[in-house]
Amino acid sequence: MNKALLYILLLLSLSVFSQTENEIVVDTAVQVVKTVKSDLLKATNEDFEIYEDNESIQPKSFRENFQKDYTAEEFQYEPVLKDTSRWDNFKAWLAYWLDRIFSFGGEGNVTVFEIVLKTIALLIVLFVVYLIVKTIINKEGKWIFGKSSKKKISTTEFSEEDIHSIDFKTIIEKSKAANNHRLSIRYYYLWLLKRMSDNGVIEWDIEKTNSDYLYEIKRNALKEDFQYLSYIYDYSWYGEFTIDDALFDKAEKAFVKTINSI
Repeated sequence: MNKALLYILLLLSLSVFSQTENEIVVDTAVQVVKTVKSDLLKATNEDFEIYEDNESIQPKSFRENFQKDYTAEEFQYEPVLKDTSRWDNFKAWLAYWLDRIFSFGGEGNVTVFEIVLKTIALLIVLFVVYLIVKTIINKEGKWIFGKSSKKKISTTEFSEEDIHSIDFKTIIEKSKAANNHRLSIRYYYLWLLKRMSDNGVIEWDIEKTNSDYLYEIKRNALKEDFQYLSYIYDYSWYGEFTIDDALFDKAEKAFVKTINSI
């Protein structure tokens, strides 16, 4: 009985001691927080000072034409796009197709059908190249590769001075006797230009085109005739189409009628 009572008293004392200790810890922690807060406020007020800037603001300005200092190439950040001519496009096209023709794809055996197909494609490409080279030789290179498709009046046989003194009737008779309709139409066209130049309708210049001469003509009727005859000339001379007797007779009558009307 005495032992039980002793145990009860011991437990009660331990409980009271534990509660008292907890209260002491809590009070200590609260005191520490208050102390730290006070120190922080004190440090804020003492260590940090507010400075006022009373100096006047001076605006900055750029000197005149300062952009000229940055016109050098190293300051150009935009890529320069180069204009490609038709000749450049043709070379790129040819390189593309040659690469495709001679590239047989992945590894493995190449079939006979694939070889035949690529051979046909190669022949087509070579034929196209042949036609282009042939056209260049025939003095149509500018029409294909140049930026302008206008055809100049070619005067291989005549200089600028000769066209005003040549006897076109004689050379036309010779070309007709040789049954060269294409060359005859060429001579008729040059004769037409000479007649218009002699009468002040146009101003002859070896560098001018059909369109240039058409713009100089003021008479509407003559303008229409010249436009039609220019079409015949381009069709036969530059187009290299075969001109039979019927077509030549019709063209000759149109040329003679217009030449005599000037």
